Amino acid sequence: MDLRQLQTLITLINNDFSVSRSAEKLFLVQSAVSQQIKRLEKELDGELFVRKGKRLTGLTDFGKQVEQQALDAIHSFKNIQRLAQDQKQRSEGVLRIGCTHTQARYILPPVISRFYQDYPDVELQMHQGTPQQLVEWAISDAVDFSICTEELAQSVKLESIPCYRWNRCLITLPDHPILKRKPPRLSDLCDYPIITYVRGFTGRKSLDETFRAARLKPRIILSAADTDIIKTYVMDGLGIGIIASVAFNSRIDKPLRSRDLSELFSWETTRIAYLKNKYIRCHQQTFIDLFLETVRKDKSKRFVAL
Repeated sequence: MDLRQLQTLITLINNDFSVSRSAEKLFLVQSAVSQQIKRLEKELDGELFVRKGKRLTGLTDFGKQVEQQALDAIHSFKNIQRLAQDQKQRSEGVLRIGCTHTQARYILPPVISRFYQDYPDVELQMHQGTPQQLVEWAISDAVDFSICTEELAQSVKLESIPCYRWNRCLITLPDHPILKRKPPRLSDLCDYPIITYVRGFTGRKSLDETFRAARLKPRIILSAADTDIIKTYVMDGLGIGIIASVAFNSRIDKPLRSRDLSELFSWETTRIAYLKNKYIRCHQQTFIDLFLETVRKDKSKRFVAL
């Protein structure tokens, strides 16, 4: 048994037991994938897969136990590689960050700027996705760590660090009548068409729950994952916007006006998370430290550092 066989096993599982897709991922021919699995089952003296004819359809109970051990073995091997890289190339490498648009656009720029002063030779890769994807990427080590609000704290496979708390603000055109209501009530928001985040992003779930608990039905006419899209349609007069306060900057967003909504909605927590027991390289730890330091020193009052 060798590491390649274990990697083939995990790749098959991650690709819905498709030999053809796994072969593409591993840059092998399909027969080589099948042979590695047969050898592994022979060495382990047990069947790992449930089969329907020639198709693999799932894992046997034995296969599920082997899967976890294989993941641990691959994880340990990667940690050894990272440790060796740190010994030889402390200031070089690749940093893969998983994040949402909100983090990439409104929080990370000053962190990245400071990071490159210390690590100019590190290539930074930013992978934007849904919170669900960010969890999956962190667990599968497709990214070094993920930053977002939803999902990260719920996975027992991830080490999760709370970074800051944030709430929402109302954005609208300067002459909108809702600005006369100081402060706006939850029912006031329901009087106008609303543009906000799509479900699964930036606290949308708790926003919906707040309206539901108050037995109110907001008229959400457009939702998006990208805050800049929400701002664009608010500026076009399509409706009022409800966005994360971290995404509003009065200097940049001059055509719009905002009102704090933190008295109406629950606070959200943004976290940074990575695979448990993962060896964190020097430049990766530096980025995490800079991220935490930057949010703690921020004086914009857009969020509350933890």
